[in-house]
Amino acid sequence: MQGNENETDLVVHQYKAYKYSKYIFLLGFVVLFFVLVGLTLGIGAYKISFTEVYQIIIDRFLNWNLWEETKTISESVVWDQRMPRMLTASFVGIGLAVAGTAMQSMMKNPLADPYTTGISSGAAFGATLAITMGISVVSGYYGQILNAFIFAMVPALVILLLSRYRRPSPAMMILTGISIMYIFNAVQSFMMLQADPNAASAVYKWTVGSIGTSSWSTLPFIVIIVAVGTAAIQLLTKTLNTMNSGDSYAKSLGINVDRVRIVTMVVVSLLAAGIVSFTGIIGFVGLVAPHIARIFVGSDNRILVPASALMGACLMIFSDTIAHLVSPFELPIGIVTALIGGPLFMILILRQKKEVW
Repeated sequence: MQGNENETDLVVHQYKAYKYSKYIFLLGFVVLFFVLVGLTLGIGAYKISFTEVYQIIIDRFLNWNLWEETKTISESVVWDQRMPRMLTASFVGIGLAVAGTAMQSMMKNPLADPYTTGISSGAAFGATLAITMGISVVSGYYGQILNAFIFAMVPALVILLLSRYRRPSPAMMILTGISIMYIFNAVQSFMMLQADPNAASAVYKWTVGSIGTSSWSTLPFIVIIVAVGTAAIQLLTKTLNTMNSGDSYAKSLGINVDRVRIVTMVVVSLLAAGIVSFTGIIGFVGLVAPHIARIFVGSDNRILVPASALMGACLMIFSDTIAHLVSPFELPIGIVTALIGGPLFMILILRQKKEVW
């Protein structure tokens, strides 16, 4: 009896140590995030030290003067020029990573991310329609954004309609998204061939993804979209964990698997569409960030979602820093994320030794 009790205590101790190790890794991601923030805000034509960057930020928050006019050159560079871009990169990374985590967990597919459902191609089609033909819901810059958002939601609406006639399985969702993607890409290519060179160039710049137009005025929209979408996904994490054990097991516990997939799909589509409509297509963040986080914290979505969010933010900030360092002109961040994410994803796939779904 004593031996059994000792073995039980050992198992409980090991479980607690494993559980606490996940939170330690999560804390490590937080530290990495703040280190990258200090570095990226100080890098540029006007260099600012790491300590001075955080001194400026802390002074702003402690004195409650977030929106007052900046007084020094360093303060202006950090707060007016670089802070909106850094925050945009952070929230875009968080949103794409959370969306990718939810997609991979819901579909039990390591290759799933928001763009495999046709969201990016729909957004690109909407933006192309506004840029090349001037067809948009409203005029001006926000007309392009609204167009991109509306057409990015088309794949989700199609899946919702098909779910009335067929069970919304993961395979059906992915294949539907891919078929819509090809349709949108074909029509977009035709419009670009017919457009004048300036409009075609503008479409190309949009499709490679950029946060160069980031400002304090556009940031609140992205923050609200990401905050609401991330909170919704976090509320679904317990259900997604149950579904990872299989549809039959989840149904035996009273979970409506099909409904959960549809709800998750709609939330992910809204989240990704809201981001893409402002930034253009930024690939690999939603695909790679969850894989990296999963290595350190496992597949429990309750911890994996915040860990992936932090890793996505770190990847975006790091990519934006690289874009500043390697090019004398503004290199679109979508190019950098693809160059970093492609090889990194290949390494992660080759190193994966066992199934984690």
